[in-house]
Amino acid sequence: MKRPKSQPEPLGGLVQRVLQDLGQGEAVRVLRIVERWEDAVGHEVAQHCRPTALRGTVLLASVDSSVWCQQLQLRTPELLEGLTRVFGEDAPTSVRLSVARGNR
Repeated sequence: MKRPKSQPEPLGGLVQRVLQDLGQGEAVRVLRIVERWEDAVGHEVAQHCRPTALRGTVLLASVDSSVWCQQLQLRTPELLEGLTRVFGEDAPTSVRLSVARGNR
């Protein structure tokens, strides 16, 4: 039996759909955030902090020092604004920061 031909689909969209079908939708979302992190938060912040996971609408991020972690806690509204600017309604609604292990 011959399969009907369909339009080619971009690989990125296909991978996202497969991961979502496998229950990995949050993994796809965090990968998108990792890819655009510097666009959302700026170069300086991206040098000291990186997203690590997504739990619902909470973005978990690792910071390289306690000083930067404290500074970024105070700048959380700014971080969320940048994420909303880049990701729109798909942006996380809160950020949980922690100092990376080995850097305490």
